[in-house]
Parts: sequence; C-alpha cells; structure tokens
Amino acid sequence: MATATELPAPGQDPKLHTKKLPTVALLGIAVVALGLSAALVYGAGIGNWVLVLVIGLILYLAGVYIAVNAIEGRRSARNRTWSALIHSAFVLAVLPLVSVVWTLISKGADRLDGNFFGTSMNNIGARDPDGGAYHAIIGTLEQVGIAALITIPLGILAAIYIVEYGRGRFTFVIRFFVDVMTGIPSIVAGLFVLAFWVLIVSPWFNDGKPAFSGFAAALALSVLMLPTIVRSTEEMLRLVPAPLREGSYALGVPKWKTILKIVIPTALPGIVTGIMLSIARAAGETAPVLLVAGGSAAINFNPFSAQQGSLSLFVFQQAGDASRFAPARAWTAALTLVALVLILTIAAKLLARRNRIPR
Repeated sequence: MATATELPAPGQDPKLHTKKLPTVALLGIAVVALGLSAALVYGAGIGNWVLVLVIGLILYLAGVYIAVNAIEGRRSARNRTWSALIHSAFVLAVLPLVSVVWTLISKGADRLDGNFFGTSMNNIGARDPDGGAYHAIIGTLEQVGIAALITIPLGILAAIYIVEYGRGRFTFVIRFFVDVMTGIPSIVAGLFVLAFWVLIVSPWFNDGKPAFSGFAAALALSVLMLPTIVRSTEEMLRLVPAPLREGSYALGVPKWKTILKIVIPTALPGIVTGIMLSIARAAGETAPVLLVAGGSAAINFNPFSAQQGSLSLFVFQQAGDASRFAPARAWTAALTLVALVLILTIAAKLLARRNRIPR
C-alpha cells in the first residue's frame, strides 16, 4: 500500500515514468544501418544505391526492434517497428512521384521560352534548334474541351438516373456496360471512332473522302472519359445522406429541384474530382489522336477539318525523333501537359468549393 508521501497531491495527476529510447538513438541506428548496407552492397559489387536503401531499411527495422525491445519491452518494440515500417512505406510511395516531378522540371526547363510556346514544328528540320508545341497545345485544349462538353453532361445525367430514378433490368444493363467501358484500352476506342466516324460518317461532309480531324479525336477521348465520370459521380451521389433528400421532400420541393439544389451541390467536390481524373487521362492519351487525328506539325485552329496534333502525340513524336534537339522539346511538352492538367484541377477545385452548400 502506498504511503502518504507517495500519494499525489489533491488535483494533481500521478506521473508514470517509463524507459524510452531517445530519438538520437534511432538516428544512430539509421546511420549504422545505411553504413552497413553500403559496405555490403558496394563491397560485394552487387547493386547500386537503390539496393543500399532496401537493405538499409531492413537492417534499420531489425535494429529498431532489438534496441526498443531491450529498453522499452516487446510490446513497444512491435509498435515502434510497425510505425517505422508504415512511415518507410509512405516514403517509398512518395519517392517515385517526387522523382517524376523533379525529372520533368529539371529536363523540361531547357525549352521554357517564347519560341516553344509561340511556334509550331512546321518547316522545322532536324538541325534546327527552334520549333515549339503551340500547335499541340491548341490541339489538346480543343480536343479535351470538346470531349468534356460531350461527356460531362452525359456522365452526370447517367449517374443521376442510376442513383435517383433507375430501377430494374435497364439500370443493371447501364451499369454493366459502364463497367465494361472502364476497362477498354485507348487503342480500341480509337479504332471504334476510326471505323465509325472517319470511314463512314466523315465522307458525307468531305466529298466522299474519309477525313482526319480533331473532333474525331475528341469523340475517341469521350469514349474513354465517360465511364470514369459515370462511376465517380454515381459513388458521390450515393454518399449524400438520405435525410437531406427526405427533408427537402418534406418541405414540398420537387424531386428534380432537390437533385439540382441539394444533392448535386453536396456531392460536387467528389464529382469534380472524378471529372478531373477523366480529363487528365484524356489529355495524356496518344493512340486515339494518332489514329483519328493524324497529328499535324502545323497550327490548325479548326477541330472539324484537317489533321490536328496534341501534346501527348507531340511528346511521342519528339521522343522518337533522331534530332539532338528533339528530347528537350519532348521533356518541355511533358512538363507543359502536367502543368496544364494541374492548373485545370486547381481551378475546378476552387470552383467546386465556391459553389458547394456551406455546412
């Protein structure tokens, strides 16, 4: 039994003192683990710095478990080891993303100039250091913009029908075909538009001759964007609490107005995220544009007539070009494409935040 001197004063909590491994010791274990790993890998000549990090991580986890088990106990050792493993997994997951961003910025900054953004590749030879992606930027904006105008209303309306109105076999059929379309390769979407629009429909408007166009590429991108928008919007609409709908119905608000004023604004941030994911995928597709738009080195502002390029196709072409100036153009075009998608995503997020229902 505790004596009077051992009892805590009134209003004062008792303090438990336990042994704890200091942070400096963990840093020391990490340094020793990396040193041993480097000595093993480079001494035996069996790999590079990647293998050093992998073996060093394994040694670090083993060292942490042994040290913490000796000082804090087995339970705390398991907790520290699993925490270190989770943090290490997070770092390993982030490293590829950081590496991609750093590579794009470091290699794509060489051609960030007015000539790249203000000229095309028309009449640019293999020994010409100039030439830019102005025609490809115009093509990407027009093709993705047209595809978004087609698919966003269709996708949102289809999701609203499935969640709010759909009943029976017809809804099951729609959901089934949306699931099937989700896994369609981009080359198949391009072949479908090539067989239907370019070879059958376009001759009606081009004196009986098939014609490539940016609009055909937009149709192919629409096939790829539609299932993503439908599924993401459907899931977001299902997350809207039922009491919001019931409260609106109890006030006598019609169903269509409840969906328009209550359901969609509540689910808008998630819907916008799904739309931006589909736009990012469409902007990065190369095969459909190559099949049905042809890819032109000249500037073409008319998406309904003649061939048209895109940034993804420009990267593909420049990456395979024999000119020593082509790789710099390819990296800058890739950086431009990523920056364009990032700007559109930020703008869409700000718009969705502004128009959603306040809590």
